Amino acid sequence: MFDYDKWQEIFDSLKRHKLRTFATALAVWWGIFMLVILLGAGNGLRNSAERDFADDAINSLFVWSNRTSKPYKGYKAGRRIRFQNKDAQAVKTKVEGIDNMSARYFVSSAYQTEYNGKALTFRIRAVEDTYQVIEYTEMTEGRYVNSIDLKDKRKVAIIGDLAKEKLFGKDTKALGEYVRINGTKFQIVGIFTDSNKREREYIYMPLTTAQSVFDKIDRVHDMVLTVGDATPEQAKVIEKNIRTELAALNYIDPEDEQAIGIYNNIESYQEFKMIFSGFSFFIWFVGIGSIIAGVVGVSNIMLITVKDRTKEIGIRKALGATPWSIVSMIMQESIFLTAVAGYLGLIMGFTIIYGIDYLMKTYEIDDLEFFYNPEVDFASVMLALIFLIVCGTLAGLVPALQAARVNPVVAMKS
Repeated sequence: MFDYDKWQEIFDSLKRHKLRTFATALAVWWGIFMLVILLGAGNGLRNSAERDFADDAINSLFVWSNRTSKPYKGYKAGRRIRFQNKDAQAVKTKVEGIDNMSARYFVSSAYQTEYNGKALTFRIRAVEDTYQVIEYTEMTEGRYVNSIDLKDKRKVAIIGDLAKEKLFGKDTKALGEYVRINGTKFQIVGIFTDSNKREREYIYMPLTTAQSVFDKIDRVHDMVLTVGDATPEQAKVIEKNIRTELAALNYIDPEDEQAIGIYNNIESYQEFKMIFSGFSFFIWFVGIGSIIAGVVGVSNIMLITVKDRTKEIGIRKALGATPWSIVSMIMQESIFLTAVAGYLGLIMGFTIIYGIDYLMKTYEIDDLEFFYNPEVDFASVMLALIFLIVCGTLAGLVPALQAARVNPVVAMKS
């Protein structure tokens, strides 16, 4: 049953001590507000990192050549290793556990891509048909590079939607049109999009075509491959086998890890998950600590309130007030102050987090790409708010019990 008089007394007490009430509410507000902000920021960083990982297959390995650091079989250290098609073919056919693989060739970034009098420079990758699966490239129009393109060295290309917009214009049709890359005509046979904005400004073409048209040499810059459902341990074995196979072909000391670089995406993803698990624990630790600090402040303020109202409580007890009525009055004030301040902190935190998210998506702010989709789990925050209210109840309990134990005679003499 709603006790109007009791609530009137609570509001009167809060109103008479405005600064004290504000300082106490601010401590609670700040605790829940910081928890929401930290959770949103942590999830934004996590989502950004996961998006970067999702741009390529998580079970992927990247292999590239470098300079040797050890002499081997008459060859001096410091020799530059350059992969060829035979290296890619050997890895593809001799190393077990590989699911998909594509060699890559990077066309010079100095080459201009021309269309209808407009000339721009784009990053151009020459790849095999399997690269679409590895890169998670989504075709919006046309098709990807295929095996016939590779076999016949066709002069075809696929272009990212952002690159297409820059070169052709937003409303101009690009599919089937011809562009000139360093003076050679290529037909656009596909338009793609990608989760990574930078990738959407790339142009892809068949590996064999680029090798024969541009540098006219048997050259592979690097290799990308996936290892299916391999565990991190199995991926390490595959990595070792790749290194051994390439070392034998290029007269490299098998122990020379500098000569052949391998980036293991699986291993990096496992490390990323461990780091962010620890980061999440840290966020909750700091957030809950802030909440508890605010609740301790509430408890201290309630103790001061009880001390200030000692004579009033003594008179109440002398007139027949029960201990429970005294306890409930103090606890209701504590719960009310905690709940209201916590709810306002929750609303403010959600407003800032989702306001930033809205601005990023509406205005496509590139500078905050590291803070992608900063979502907050509503259920988790509501549990935190309930925890806050429970703590607020406990915070008011000790002062309330102290008030209930006040001796009426002693209180009225004070």
